[in-house]
Amino acid sequence: MPRAKKTALTQARSMRRVPTDAERKLWSLLRRRQIRGWYFRRQHPIPPYIADFACIEAKLVVEVDGGQHAESSYDAVRDRQMRHAGWRVMRFWNTDVLGNPEGVARMIWEALGPLPDPPPPSAGERDWGDAS
Repeated sequence: MPRAKKTALTQARSMRRVPTDAERKLWSLLRRRQIRGWYFRRQHPIPPYIADFACIEAKLVVEVDGGQHAESSYDAVRDRQMRHAGWRVMRFWNTDVLGNPEGVARMIWEALGPLPDPPPPSAGERDWGDAS
């Protein structure tokens, strides 16, 4: 495994062990496919960055920010690079997540939409829904 990727994975694992109160709250709403059945990962590496939360299927990153992120040029560059790579980025303030978690969850729910239909079985695969 390349050194940079290994470092990102190690850092992501470390960050999972010490979530902020807002990250812990939002994770309680995102985990176990609670939002329209979409699967989220926590502290997911998207090199060279680590996203607070990522839904890979929907290419959606959700960031939870404290006051140190206000008007951050680093975050602007990071968001631009993630968008260039095909990701959508949503940012929420810690105070919003802690004070209105249902509202934040609703905004994420609306951004995701329903899960796409699974692809039809390819040639040679059995359609297990068919009783024949």
